[in-house]
Amino acid sequence: MFTGIIEERGEVTAVEPSGDGVVVTIRGPIAVSDAAHGDSIAVSGVCLTVTDHGPDWFTADVMRQTLDVTSLAGIAPGTPVNLERALATHTRLGGHIVQGHVDGTGEVLEVRPGAQWQVVRISLPQDLAPLVVDKGSITVDGVSLTVSAVSPAEQAEQWFEVSLIPETLEVTTLGLRTVGDRVNLETDILARHVQRLLSFTLPTNDTHEGGSR
Repeated sequence: MFTGIIEERGEVTAVEPSGDGVVVTIRGPIAVSDAAHGDSIAVSGVCLTVTDHGPDWFTADVMRQTLDVTSLAGIAPGTPVNLERALATHTRLGGHIVQGHVDGTGEVLEVRPGAQWQVVRISLPQDLAPLVVDKGSITVDGVSLTVSAVSPAEQAEQWFEVSLIPETLEVTTLGLRTVGDRVNLETDILARHVQRLLSFTLPTNDTHEGGSR
């Protein structure tokens, strides 16, 4: 479990084939400062398990399914990534509840610089669109953000916007994103639960006193 509050911007230092997946090595001094074998670290929003680590690096296995549905498929040595250690029970929940289970990816459609912030518009897969609401929470490349605008429900191509403050632009990879970049998206877990509940219909009760018809 994570909060979407990025602790540091790390860097991929190696990507090695492993079966149908890869083993990645990532430099992140803060992320490994108290790491142990088997710990979870969110890498640009993807929950990975530490398989080995050193003073300022760790390795993790990335399976084929993860490569197929996230932007990790495009990482290479030198790629910057957002890092967050798993939530400790004694810390504040500064963002929102994030699982590190990416729902899909979006494409940066527009970047609009402002005086104090930057507005980024990102495409939204049709199946995720009902889960994203104005002023709601969404995770983009592991960063907990508040949705500042959404496309009309009847629009064919769905999108949402987030407004990035200078701190977010400076300490995460979102400040490096340009039009056409692919980003990982994780929707609000509460919205996903509600959607699942609504997909079930209560059985109708046709029984009456004295028997059924």
